[in-house]
Amino acid sequence: MKIVLPVAGNGVRLRPYTENVPKCLLPVAGKTILDWIVENTMFLKPSETVFITGYKASVVDEFLKQRPEWGAVRTVVQSNPQGLGEAISLALPYVSDDEPLLIILGDTLFEADLSILKNENENVLYTFKVEDPKRFGVAVTDKDGHIERLVEKPQEFVSDEAIVGIYYIKDVKALKEALNYLMQNDIRTKGEYQLTDALERMIQHGCKFHTAPVEKWLDCGLVETLLATNAHVLQRNEKSAPKAFEGSEVIMPCHIGENVVIKNSKVGPNVSVGDGCVIENSEVSDAILWAGVKVANQKVADAVIHQ
Repeated sequence: MKIVLPVAGNGVRLRPYTENVPKCLLPVAGKTILDWIVENTMFLKPSETVFITGYKASVVDEFLKQRPEWGAVRTVVQSNPQGLGEAISLALPYVSDDEPLLIILGDTLFEADLSILKNENENVLYTFKVEDPKRFGVAVTDKDGHIERLVEKPQEFVSDEAIVGIYYIKDVKALKEALNYLMQNDIRTKGEYQLTDALERMIQHGCKFHTAPVEKWLDCGLVETLLATNAHVLQRNEKSAPKAFEGSEVIMPCHIGENVVIKNSKVGPNVSVGDGCVIENSEVSDAILWAGVKVANQKVADAVIHQ
């Protein structure tokens, strides 16, 4: 199996935090978004992980050099982004027709059982049941659970299974042909080559797809959702309280990085403190502090603080 992670987005909605780093490298619960995603796939033992980069591509390259434990990796630059379909097409020359492909969007976190893919013989789209399908692309299934069609933001109810950005492709040759057809014929949706259009073409030409459930879909696209995701991941991975800090209280769940100084302060709950931070005479709750941040004589809540 090969894994493809599109991480070319510029994260406009998260500026100023994405002015110097791409969205996928934002910190959440003591790691980057990309760390959480990749570590969740390592048990699948991919032959190679391909990162589709674009915005701040050199920053991603440097980051990957610090992760030798991830094994074989490759970066492919999407220099003129024209949609997710185009992004995936850039990785396909490095994927053989007989090797399954797992595509995971590199800017959201999720809780889902990927172990089923070890013995999977069909294409799989992971979905999450939503209350308002009008906001999402959804998968419509038949009585046997196979996907009949994909519908983008249906105004009338056809399904509540939202497509979340995890795609397992067994029919790689058919995906290549579908994407090539879109691009050769300049078939775009909203001005871009869409992966879902290629998947829809595969379905209509007889490729079997079924859905698999995502138990939790964790958005990282806005400050408030990034903080909510940080809190959820901290709670899910809660550890014992850290060492005592001078005149201070740490309320779990929290992540406290290396070489952190906390004096006369109250920290937590739901706080991620990056390496080398200094917190003095302050209260910090429901927050993410990037590495090297200093907080003094402040009350910080529901905030992301960067240098």
